[in-house]
Amino acid sequence: MTEHNLNTEIILIKDFPQGSPLPYSVLDATHINAAYPEQKLEIRGGGYGSDAAAHPTNANQFYVLTDRGPNADFDGIAGKGKQFLVPGYTPSIGLFELQAAGKIIKIKEIVLKDSHGNPISGLPNPKAFGGTNEVPYDINGQPMTVNPNLPFDAITNPIKSDINGLDPEGLAVLKDGSFWISDEYGPHLVHYDGNGVEIERINAFASDKRNNVVVNGKPILLPAEFTKRRANRGMEALTITPDQTTLVGIMESSMENPDKSGRLLSLVRIVTINLVSGKIAQYLYRLDNAAYVASGIVAINGHEFYLIEHDRKFPLQDESAQKLIYKMEISQATDIEALLNGESIKQDETLGLTIDGQTLEQLIAIDEANWKVLEKVAIKPVKKTLVVDVLATIDYPHDKLEGLWLRQDGSLGLLNDDDFAMTDTEIVDAQSTVEQKYLDAEKTIEDANRLYLVMPTE
Repeated sequence: MTEHNLNTEIILIKDFPQGSPLPYSVLDATHINAAYPEQKLEIRGGGYGSDAAAHPTNANQFYVLTDRGPNADFDGIAGKGKQFLVPGYTPSIGLFELQAAGKIIKIKEIVLKDSHGNPISGLPNPKAFGGTNEVPYDINGQPMTVNPNLPFDAITNPIKSDINGLDPEGLAVLKDGSFWISDEYGPHLVHYDGNGVEIERINAFASDKRNNVVVNGKPILLPAEFTKRRANRGMEALTITPDQTTLVGIMESSMENPDKSGRLLSLVRIVTINLVSGKIAQYLYRLDNAAYVASGIVAINGHEFYLIEHDRKFPLQDESAQKLIYKMEISQATDIEALLNGESIKQDETLGLTIDGQTLEQLIAIDEANWKVLEKVAIKPVKKTLVVDVLATIDYPHDKLEGLWLRQDGSLGLLNDDDFAMTDTEIVDAQSTVEQKYLDAEKTIEDANRLYLVMPTE
């Protein structure tokens, strides 16, 4: 199918039925649905919930992104990891169109490929380039190895990894029809052309020859501390400024910098990358609650952004659930990359900015009140203002809110991540138990990719 290039009149919120479903195909229906063992689990493709972004010219079209594929927690003979339930799955970008009466149609799918044009996988990277020690298992519960015809052996037949594997989470669409994607492994920022073929890459690994965005003879690299992201908590969201010069990404959660004491903090890092000058800037974002995650970002202009912050709770199962959209401003925030070494402040090559020998994560781990210590040394986080309390505005029953589409009329399209309509519930006798993903505790309402429209307050 080809893109629609008609200048269609934008669908207004008042004419839109909230929660309009995205079409999907069935990827697999061979597994048992653990919630109802007499039924088969329907793994849907779908799974377009990692991020969303506007089509550059068509007001009613939007791009959406899958993650690494249908997977479940698994604890097998090689240790804890993930069972990949659909062999050969390749992450992809989908282009959809919102039509009259809220109908959504799929225009096309763009499969992600390496620089040679080969489809990539969602398998973890080698340790040296972003692997998080997750063991990949196949549908039979066996470790995925270098030689699939031989038994697993850590020395002679080790665990398989994919240097081009990606766990996509953030999507920025450029006016020239290409895409930048951020992921949760490296994290990596990968530039794909309109056909999904890799053309450029930015990560924090100086030895990775794929880092080919070069300014003044040097490749652009992410700050080294970004390699200390937690597994499955990498660069969750990505956008590009309207002038197309600057990528802006935000980590999902606090990082293990330098160790696991940095977990479950309200401190989250934002990075900006000027693709013209090569300048890297870094800012701090403070979550409302250390248990919340940052999961979507879109640029309004060069210094203002909308950002999703939420708790991953199901509103139908927990009345305390929160799904919030903030407008944030970075122009008055402190670029911690620009701070010079002083008596207490030092820039460490691997840990980033330190204060009295402690990383920022260590400082906040001691006491959340230490945000005031940052103030005392003139480090200001980004300013944020609540513009949409989603659950107070619309009927939104999903756990994950990750897709954020800034529309031409100023409204926001919100897209949930349905995890391919499946979830894992527990591990019994080293076997994963997977079931259809349900919104309610009674397991009667199945989750699905749905689109919602809201208008932010000023």
